[in-house]
Amino acid sequence: MISSVLVANRGEIACRIFRTCRELGIRTVAVYSDADADALHTRVADTAVRLPGAAPAGTYLRGDRIVKAALASGADAVHPGYGFLSENDGFARAVVDAGLTWIGPPPEAIEAMASKTRAKRLMGLAPLEAAAVTEADLPVLVKAAAGGGGRGMRIVRRLDELPDALEGARAEAASAFGDGEVFVEPYLEHGRHVEVQILADTHGTVWPLGTRDCSLQRRHQKVVEEAPAPGIGEELTKELHALSVRAARAVSYVGAGTVEFLVADGRAHFLEMNTRLQVEHPVTEAVFGLDLVAGQIRVAEGHALESDPPRPRGHAIEARLYAEDPAQGWAPQTGTLHRLAVPDGVRLDTGYTDGDTIGVHYDAMLAKVVAHAPTRAEAIRRLAGALESAAIHGPVTNRDLLVRSLRHEEFTAARMDTGFYDRHLAGLTEPAPDPYAPLAAALADARSRSRFGGWRNLPSQPQAKRYEMAGEEHEVRYRHTREGLAADGVRVVHADAGLVVLEVDGLRRKFEVCRYGDQVHVNTVRLTALPRFPDPASQLAPGSLVAPMPGTVVKIADGLTEGATVQAGQGLIWLEAMKMQHQISAPATGTLTALHAEPGRQVEPGMLLAVVQTP
Repeated sequence: MISSVLVANRGEIACRIFRTCRELGIRTVAVYSDADADALHTRVADTAVRLPGAAPAGTYLRGDRIVKAALASGADAVHPGYGFLSENDGFARAVVDAGLTWIGPPPEAIEAMASKTRAKRLMGLAPLEAAAVTEADLPVLVKAAAGGGGRGMRIVRRLDELPDALEGARAEAASAFGDGEVFVEPYLEHGRHVEVQILADTHGTVWPLGTRDCSLQRRHQKVVEEAPAPGIGEELTKELHALSVRAARAVSYVGAGTVEFLVADGRAHFLEMNTRLQVEHPVTEAVFGLDLVAGQIRVAEGHALESDPPRPRGHAIEARLYAEDPAQGWAPQTGTLHRLAVPDGVRLDTGYTDGDTIGVHYDAMLAKVVAHAPTRAEAIRRLAGALESAAIHGPVTNRDLLVRSLRHEEFTAARMDTGFYDRHLAGLTEPAPDPYAPLAAALADARSRSRFGGWRNLPSQPQAKRYEMAGEEHEVRYRHTREGLAADGVRVVHADAGLVVLEVDGLRRKFEVCRYGDQVHVNTVRLTALPRFPDPASQLAPGSLVAPMPGTVVKIADGLTEGATVQAGQGLIWLEAMKMQHQISAPATGTLTALHAEPGRQVEPGMLLAVVQTP
């Protein structure tokens, strides 16, 4: 029997595994980098072991250090979570060789399937050779052979883009997984990403657990997942299950895993087998009433599964909440997460709590929010409503995008595919600010600053405050009167530092207000309080390119120097942050009049990198 589990991972998945371990009476051990010294997973574990350093390469990707940590802490088993070393057969062997129980598939199964190129050959398929790609093959997808999560992927639509795509994908894959191998495969523009969760024991039983649809993706990384996959008929479901069981039996698979397909024109195209737990496993757990982590642990202990899996019930949908700005190229965001709270009735899996810092070293995912209901329509409504009313105070997130995506007619009608955001991103990110949010912020601020309300015996000029909302500046005016605070066009029913009630055209509206320095959250609207007198020195010249996030400059375009002519959309500078590379392009055709970036330089948000002057 397993008595103590070390989770060779961090954040949300470590916290999620620890939760099951506590329920089973199993002691928990965390490992942490210096950047994660005060992270939630480090705090909630029974024991925590430091891995010196901050970046993944010297910490969560160092299998030797993790095995030493397990032995030093007295753990008798290791769970890899997902990402990092979860699909590294060498790490799995090192765990077993150390006399520890590996909560995962046999190393031989990982070796056979962890490389997508080997997995395809095992299933009788073969990837394209990069050197042999022709115009007739386009578009193609450059893809990392190891790992997942959308890292190391590039769509190529023109042959001249292929060399840069290969180089960028290799660098990103090496950074995220310690393996820079990439391959090329045809890219299906309008396919659906459908997968099958499996659970297998050491006695020959393999459970195919329904289907999941993961078609809503950005940068080839899933954003919304659901189970079962809508619109997949009984015959295709049977085919997907049969192929998944075939893949599992081909490598004598044990434990939880996922077989992924691209479904187009009613046909299933095998993509890969992930020999680990998936981020989206909660939707399968909700539909089948299972705890997949508990199943992994029991299988690792040698227990047999029942001959048939439980019967599914209802529908479940998961949304990944990211600290990122979808309207700005999905740029990841950092800073303090002041508050994260969702209503009752949905599941929240997170590696953060109020007051935690979102750093630059790891993935930008804050949490997963999961709703389960008898029908798909009810699950959509429940999840969208929970996200809309959640308190998420801190950096910019994709919350509004998620709510709009769930309510989009293409999604509600189950007609989505992997090109959903390519078609609809502009509309889904169009600002829709609440025009009364700045006034509510100003009234709450006025009440918090004056114990007596600021009323004067003599008439006075209106007070004015300025806020930035959705990229635009808004000025609001209000007055102190005998009856309290007042503003034109509305009736102020109530105002205090945390709650403002306004009556607009006979309708009362409540505004919950929270302020953190110059950052103000009014219901779900994020505002920035602006100084009364702007600093002229803070104004940037037209054409200025600033760092959208903290990170490291990893590349400058070949031959780029001051005075060079650049074309609109041309890639100039590449930053690496949160395990992904981000391209900064020329905003217009013009002349590069300043270049302050250089490879290896650390940058902060708003730092000037270059200036492109247009004619």
